[in-house]
Amino acid sequence: MTDFWRGRRVMVTGGGGFLGKAVVRRLEAGGADEIFVPRSRDYDLRTPDGIQRALADSRPQMVIHLAAVVGGIGANRENPGRFFYDNAVMGIELMEQARLAGVEKFVTIGTVCSYPKHTPVPFREDDLWNGYPEETNAPYGLAKKMLLVQGQAYRQQYGFNVIHLIPVNLYGPGDNFDPASSHVIPALIKKCVDAREFGNPFIEVWGTGSASREFIYVEDAAVGICLAAEMYDDPEPVNLGVGAEITIRELAALIVELTGYSGDIRWDTTKPDGQPRRGLDTTRATRAFGFEAATSFEDGLRRTAAFYEASRP
Repeated sequence: MTDFWRGRRVMVTGGGGFLGKAVVRRLEAGGADEIFVPRSRDYDLRTPDGIQRALADSRPQMVIHLAAVVGGIGANRENPGRFFYDNAVMGIELMEQARLAGVEKFVTIGTVCSYPKHTPVPFREDDLWNGYPEETNAPYGLAKKMLLVQGQAYRQQYGFNVIHLIPVNLYGPGDNFDPASSHVIPALIKKCVDAREFGNPFIEVWGTGSASREFIYVEDAAVGICLAAEMYDDPEPVNLGVGAEITIRELAALIVELTGYSGDIRWDTTKPDGQPRRGLDTTRATRAFGFEAATSFEDGLRRTAAFYEASRP
């Protein structure tokens, strides 16, 4: 890293979360010594008052907006209104108040869920508007997508330097392993490890296993975000990924092997697969700010599984 971050004041919303902690670690490694992480118990970022107090207390030159209400397919199906409202109002109000406060740069973290359901693989940023998102997570995906519109509009009218990054599915140590809200990798790791420990003869997995996903290790995503925050100043959105997809069936088999589980996998085909395929074109990130993910998928899975094994009560 360069000396860009030394002495720079940065507010990282969601800095206490899974991705946020990784970004804060990366900023600290780069020399940033004024990193402000507003906590929800102190600042309600869905309200102008909460945001104004956070900005006044931190006086940031840059805002990296990571805070979000997120979850897997089940959580999205159960909370479409909350996922839309909280994510939309938080991002919209935060960007507006940051502009009014004179923040120099605003980094928005979008979501791969914003892409149309049947986007050709690999997903290119220019495909974002070619259809409606997959239904189970469309409210969340569209709420985040509106921040891209807002950022481009604010750049055009006010000259506000807003960038929009689209990370693919994250995983890694420190992930959320709660069955009610976790994403597929931590959910599968927990199922396999727990089934191995209790001697369960099978685990049950949603869907058919035919859907594909792409995953980026959380520390790699943090590197990409910090590189973009430092070096990227254009209006067009940028994918952050690894450029490779894997089917859920292949993923489950790999996690079964890595965790040493010897039972069967039963597929609950009454449950949705979600988006049929998901894989990103990462060319723009490489060209614009030299980002390429460094962690191999198997290494990342091993570290994630080891974290869960070590953190179980």
